[in-house]
Amino acid sequence: MTRSLTVLAVALLTGTMASPLPASAQEGKAVLTKVAGFEHQVTGVTVARDGRIFVNFPRWSEDAPISMAELKDGKPVPYPDERWNAWRNARADELPPRDHFVCVQSVVADGRDRLWVVDAAAPAMAHVIKDGPKLVGIDLKTNKVVKTISFDPDTVLQASYLNDVRISPDGKTAYLTDSGAEGALIVVDLEGGTAKRILSGDPSTMPDTSVTVSYDGKPLRRPDGRGVAFAADGIALSNDGKTLYWQAIKGKTLYSLPTDALTGWTAASVVPDTLTDKSLSGKVAKVGENGVADGLQIARRDGRMYVTSPQDNAVKVRDLSGGNAGKGDGLTTLVQDPALRWPDTFSEGPDGTIYVTTSHIQDSADYKPGAPVSLPTELWAIKPLPADATGSAGTATGR
Repeated sequence: MTRSLTVLAVALLTGTMASPLPASAQEGKAVLTKVAGFEHQVTGVTVARDGRIFVNFPRWSEDAPISMAELKDGKPVPYPDERWNAWRNARADELPPRDHFVCVQSVVADGRDRLWVVDAAAPAMAHVIKDGPKLVGIDLKTNKVVKTISFDPDTVLQASYLNDVRISPDGKTAYLTDSGAEGALIVVDLEGGTAKRILSGDPSTMPDTSVTVSYDGKPLRRPDGRGVAFAADGIALSNDGKTLYWQAIKGKTLYSLPTDALTGWTAASVVPDTLTDKSLSGKVAKVGENGVADGLQIARRDGRMYVTSPQDNAVKVRDLSGGNAGKGDGLTTLVQDPALRWPDTFSEGPDGTIYVTTSHIQDSADYKPGAPVSLPTELWAIKPLPADATGSAGTATGR
């Protein structure tokens, strides 16, 4: 297939990219453009309603100098300020983890001009720092922290690793994945500041032992032989807020659950029978097989689900409309490029442009002896071409 080289206009990125660098894309499918390069390992990205772009850098293989940043002229600037980003592993005895970013894994802007930051508080994905796991809300108009929801040890376990988050359309509920040793979902009442851990250790949130994550044609393993074992990771929420989707990285199956099954717990003195893991497990549905996947995003533009495919250096698209006769599992490749080294997290811009980070997990010191501690990574923009703009009219996601 012929490959095309295309550069998006600077205006597409609302002034945040000084000189876009092109990468190839599948002809007739999409245009892939480099937005920014980073000196450190990036994971999360989100684009606010006004086009501002935010990214985060977890503390995996290094004591990252910035945890949470806004992109300005293509460069990460500490956000909301230097103080929240002052944590260093080397200063753990000096700084309170409750009001500092310890190990930020993801960030999502909601439809009410608030930015929600997920702090897993587990540097190197090791033990969780006491009083560190939290969900932080920032007012994008004032650039001030307006809400900090700390998670107790019953919600975030010692072997937990909080991963991604989605916010309900009414702005009242957050849904998070826990990709740690015991996979789970976490439902958060944003108004009351309470949280409930659900489907903990359920087959739908745990790694699939039949799956081996590979890269460059070989199983991806640490020097000690351990493979990739991330549990529930990618998450998406329908635009009407009625359906929640998730998947483990070490897995192949996409699962869903109606969100009305998760109501009624905030005001209850005891957990309702309908909210026990046994009851919820019976309501979980298998949507289809994505193969090994990390990030999930359902586009507002056409209601299709975007799926990262790290093993293939690709971004794929799933039709959720149900009318997939003759289309296999409804999953097609939108763009595939060697530059997409571990496509990680998605966000959708105001104009429908899809943004995706490449976190280069397979290139990190955890899996590649001798790799640099500071791992260069990237942010990309994917602009579907007009011929690819048709698709499902089914449920679509908020940010």
